[in-house]
Amino acid sequence: MRYLPKSPTDREEMLAEIGVGSIDDLFATIPEEYQLKRDLSIPRQHGESEIIDRFRGYAENNAAGYASFLGAGVYRHYKPVIIDSLVQRGEFLTSYTPYQPEISQGTLQAMFEFQTMICELTGMEIANASMYDGSTGAAEAIMMAVRVTGRNGAVIARTVHPEYREVIATYAQHQEIPVTEIGYASNGRVDIDALDAAITADTACVLIQSPNFFGTIEDVAAIAEVAHAKGALLIVSIAEAISLGIVRPPAEADIVSLEAQSYGVSIGYGGPYCGVIACKEKFLRQMPGRLIGETKDVNGKRGFVLTLSTREQHIRREKATSNICTNQALVALMTTIFLTVYGKEGMSELAEHNLAKAAYLKTALQQSGKVLFEGAPRFHEFVIDLPKRAEETNTSLLEAKIIGGLPLARWYPELGENASLWCATELTTRKQMDAAAAALGKV
Repeated sequence: MRYLPKSPTDREEMLAEIGVGSIDDLFATIPEEYQLKRDLSIPRQHGESEIIDRFRGYAENNAAGYASFLGAGVYRHYKPVIIDSLVQRGEFLTSYTPYQPEISQGTLQAMFEFQTMICELTGMEIANASMYDGSTGAAEAIMMAVRVTGRNGAVIARTVHPEYREVIATYAQHQEIPVTEIGYASNGRVDIDALDAAITADTACVLIQSPNFFGTIEDVAAIAEVAHAKGALLIVSIAEAISLGIVRPPAEADIVSLEAQSYGVSIGYGGPYCGVIACKEKFLRQMPGRLIGETKDVNGKRGFVLTLSTREQHIRREKATSNICTNQALVALMTTIFLTVYGKEGMSELAEHNLAKAAYLKTALQQSGKVLFEGAPRFHEFVIDLPKRAEETNTSLLEAKIIGGLPLARWYPELGENASLWCATELTTRKQMDAAAAALGKV
């Protein structure tokens, strides 16, 4: 009844109300040649116990008990059980766009608190009520910068997540925004000289990621100085939100694009995730997506409403700041609960835990390979150059039930076929890290 809530009597009443005798009459306008007159070619219906047995059989095909050292934009973090308990409540799980604030105060308040915490984390003045994910958020941030500056170009660091750059290329192609990529220095950070040379009078923004794809933390202040000196905005993309528990917020940025998946959102085979855009208040009118505002009702009581809605659902399409017709409200709620559970001190301790785990793993793996991009701070990921091809090494590690780092040759051929990106989070145990180091020694 959860998914088919209408009884036969309900359906008959609905048909009678609209003046139709039967379901067949309702769909009589469909040409005969397109009507299916036979039963579907699917197995017979099963009892509940049979269905459970079947799915248990499917589950046995999963590779369980493996230690994973993958990161690269999607991170394994502990998800407090309270998150699912709350987000599966009907008033949250079934809600959609809160157009009627008088009956949507719970959802609106949750999104308002989400925006507030994102501002505190990023050092920005305002934040929207979430985007699709980090990659589309970065692309929307570039489009926003173009509207703000009146310029039409973007400079993007090659240390930005490669898949983010692919999404941006798709957006930019159809928005006719020229994109210039700049390289990185020997320490894995943005090449400041190359950046300075790449910015022109037509450059609307500079986009960097910190911690970047190599796990290195960029010098945001130095990059901001170069960008602002030439009239360009600085966008900082953050793919690992947990880093904000210990890394100084990019307050020098004009716009921050954040992927909040690490805040209590399951990996889930690639989504759905939770993107965010935060920025300086003076750019408020050009921010895409939803914005929740605080107000007072006629009795002076605190209340929440959608405000400054400049999506194409509300105004002329050519005047809209974006065509985002929905957001990740339920996923953003997961983030809000996560941040509430951990709090300021908990976030700091969690980040320190991740930092320590990665430092231990790096030391352990250095016996088998060379860690690249030394000389710059990093969070919980690092690049290591191993004696054999990364793909070949990973295949060997699978025999020990270890999923190795991400091979980088596909996106960074200059690093060679032996380079891979390794990650450790609070869920990575010392036993797993020691086992990975021992297995690499044998490889």
